[in-house]
Amino acid sequence: MKEEVSKVIEKIRPFLQRDGGDIELIDVVPEEHVVKVRLQGACSGCPGAQMTLKLGVERTLREEVDSLIKVVPV
Repeated sequence: MKEEVSKVIEKIRPFLQRDGGDIELIDVVPEEHVVKVRLQGACSGCPGAQMTLKLGVERTLREEVDSLIKVVPV
C-alpha cells in the first residue's frame, strides 16, 4: 500500500510545488487506512492547508488507491 500511496503523492507534488509548497510522505498505516504527510514550504503555513489535504490529497488518494484512506498531517 505504501508504494501505491507514494506514486500518487508523486503525481500531486507538482501541483503543490507550483504554489511554492511540497508534500512529504511520512508513514502509511495500512491496518488503519491512514496516510501521514507533512506539508512543506508555502503549504505548511497556508490557511488553506486543511482544504488542500482533504479536497486535494485525500480525495486523490481515495480515487487511486483501493482502500479508503484518511490523510493526517504531522
